[in-house]
Amino acid sequence: MRKLDKILYPESVALIGASEKEGSVGNELLKRITEFKYNGKLYPINPKHSFIMGIKCYAKITDIVDEIDLAIIAVPAKFVSGVIDECHLAQVHNVVIISSGFKEIGDEGKELEEKLKNQIEKYNMTLVGPNCLGVFNADGKLNFDGCFGPTIPEVGTIGFATQSGALAGGVFNISKSARIGFSQMVSLGNQTDVDALSVLEQWENDDNVAQILLYLESIKDPEKFRKLATKIARKKPILAIKAGRSSAGAKAAASHTGSLAGTDSYYEGLLKSCGVVREFSLREMFNDAKVLGNCPLPKGKRLAILTNAGGPGIIATDTASDYKLEVNTFSAELQEKLKTLTLPQASVKNPVDLVASASMEHYTNVCEEVLKSDEVDMLLVIYLSQASTIWTY
Repeated sequence: MRKLDKILYPESVALIGASEKEGSVGNELLKRITEFKYNGKLYPINPKHSFIMGIKCYAKITDIVDEIDLAIIAVPAKFVSGVIDECHLAQVHNVVIISSGFKEIGDEGKELEEKLKNQIEKYNMTLVGPNCLGVFNADGKLNFDGCFGPTIPEVGTIGFATQSGALAGGVFNISKSARIGFSQMVSLGNQTDVDALSVLEQWENDDNVAQILLYLESIKDPEKFRKLATKIARKKPILAIKAGRSSAGAKAAASHTGSLAGTDSYYEGLLKSCGVVREFSLREMFNDAKVLGNCPLPKGKRLAILTNAGGPGIIATDTASDYKLEVNTFSAELQEKLKTLTLPQASVKNPVDLVASASMEHYTNVCEEVLKSDEVDMLLVIYLSQASTIWTY
C-alpha cells in the first residue's frame, strides 16, 4: 500500500471541528465533502451538536465504533496535540491537519510543531499539513473533496501538490475559465511529514494522474528528489514552480510555511538535471499543462516543421536547435511522396514550406503523411493567414 492511499482514497472520514457556523473552516469543509458527493462514510465531530447539516455528529472520535481511514482536523493549533492523542486511541493512522499556528508563526509555533512531529512518529501516523488547505481526489467511485476552498475544481488529469494552500484555492477558482482539470490535489502546508517526495511516490504509477504539477518553497531531500523525479519524468511530465528565487522571496517563504530555501542556482540545476520543467509563473505552468494534456510526450528529438511561410520556418528551426531538437532532412522516398501532395513550388525537405497559397487539404495530407512515417517524433505546424487564402470549416 502506498503512503497516501488512505488519505486520498479514504472509505471513512472523521471531520474534527465540523461546524454549523457559516464561513467557518469546519463548515466549509463539510460543505465541500457533501457537495462533491463523497461516497464513503462521513463522521462530523463536535461536542456541541447532535447533528450538523442533517448528518449525525459525535462528541469525539473515540465515540465512533467503526474503523476510520482518515481524520481531518480543523481546530485551533493549541488543541491539535490532544486531538492527535484521541486519534491514536481510536486507532486512526492518517490525518490531515488544516489548522495553522505552527512553525510558520515563529518560536511558539515551532514548539507546537515539534511536539506534533514527535507524536506522529510515536504513533506511526501519516500526516498532511499542518497549515494546509486539505486534499482532493476526483476518482469517480470516491469523489472526495477534503478542502476548504470556496469552489470545487474542474475535473481532469492533473495531480497538483502545493506548499501554498491559498494558491491551490485560487487555482481551483479559475480552473473552469482556464480550462484546466484536476484528478488529485495535495496541499502540503508545512510538510511536517508528507512532502513532495511522498506525492511523487504516490503518483508515479497512478493512472488517474497523467501529469504532475508542483509549487515548492523547499525540497527536503534533494538527492532523493533527483532520483525519483528522474525516473517519473520519463513516464509523465513534471512541471514545477520553485518559489523563493530572490533573497526577499526566500525570506517570505520562511515566514509562510517555515521553509528554508537554498540558493536558486542550486535548485535550477537540480530541476534541470532530473527532467523537471521549471516554470516561473502560474500562467506558464498551466499553459504548458494544457499543451501536455493534449499532446503525448514525444519518443525522441526528431522534429518536422510544416509552414506556409519561409521566415517562420527558419525561426522555428533555429529555436529547435537551441533546445537540441533535430530538424533532419527527410529521406528521398518521403520527399517524393510529399511532392505528390503539395503545390509544385513547395519545398519538401524539412522544414516543409507549402507556400502562401496552400490549402487546408495540402496541410492535412502532408501532416498525415509525415506523422505516419518513421522519420519524425513530433510535428510543429505553422500557419500564417494570407489575404488570398480563406479557409472555411
